[in-house]
Amino acid sequence: MQPFWIRLSLFALSALSLVLPHVAKASSVSEFYAGKTVTMLVPASVGGDVDARARLIARYMGKYIPGHPTVLPRNMPGAVGLQAANWLYNIAPRDGTVIHAVMQSMPTHQLLGGQGVQFDASKFIWIGNTSDESNTIVSWAASGVKTFADLKTREVTVGAPGTFTNCVYYPLLMNALLGTKFKIISGYPGGNEVNLAMERGEVSARACQAWSAWASTKPDWLVEKKINILVQVRREPSPELAGVPLLADLATNDEARMILKFMSADNSYGRPFATTPDVPADRVAALRKAFDETVRDPELLAEAAKSDIKLTPSSGEDVQRLIAELFATPPEIIEKTKAILAEATKVARVK
Repeated sequence: MQPFWIRLSLFALSALSLVLPHVAKASSVSEFYAGKTVTMLVPASVGGDVDARARLIARYMGKYIPGHPTVLPRNMPGAVGLQAANWLYNIAPRDGTVIHAVMQSMPTHQLLGGQGVQFDASKFIWIGNTSDESNTIVSWAASGVKTFADLKTREVTVGAPGTFTNCVYYPLLMNALLGTKFKIISGYPGGNEVNLAMERGEVSARACQAWSAWASTKPDWLVEKKINILVQVRREPSPELAGVPLLADLATNDEARMILKFMSADNSYGRPFATTPDVPADRVAALRKAFDETVRDPELLAEAAKSDIKLTPSSGEDVQRLIAELFATPPEIIEKTKAILAEATKVARVK
């Protein structure tokens, strides 16, 4: 039998062999990021909810990434998120130095065979998410449209950023499956421009905006009841929107319900963040951990509350799982959805 001191030494060496690789990995990640700049890619213009959340995360995330790199926002608006997503997949360095605040509709847009897609969202590495809540379809109160039922009895002009986005898709689906009478005006540069169009009376409704985004960007509209929340779009009803019908619950048959649930899925990751494919696993783990710590930072939470930015975060692993579930949607449901949304090419565009 070996002497006690030999057995103790062997045990210590064994334990050290387990710890050292993790220390080496942590050191390697820290050395990589030290002195570097991480780009926070923002697919929208300055001032909206997507931009505000991305900049908020950017201000705090650097102190939680090993090596403490500088995190700088870079706005890349264009095609309502497509330009930035394509850049991330095809041009951005695949080393973990770019984080993208992805427009939530991008994975669904890809599955639907949307125009302009030059990425595979299932291959993005998802870092985290700041919003799991309802998208909303609203009317301008002065238009006289007060409830979902009103959408079935009169033509309602709805403004939408881009052409191949949920802001166009939701009213198309509702017209085809629920009997609404939306007249869609697409091609606005962004949501801010649609809001201005509602104020000017050019359109009577907007068909996509996160519930929390109204609180953060237009709190006065809620207080003064300038908009009516007609429909909520998510997997399950939100307790904050009691009495507002869920889009999928308005369906009158199983097929319509499955289509509307498929198109509602992305609200479970309403404001997701991703990096490129091929980032080394240790850097992915570090970025995900940094994101999780960032959204718990007391100073960030205080700033978010002061700015009326509601945070309902989820982890990168959770978002990765939800994206995988989305990509497992039955092909026949996707094809029937595509047939309806093909009408997007025929909608009017803002002049």
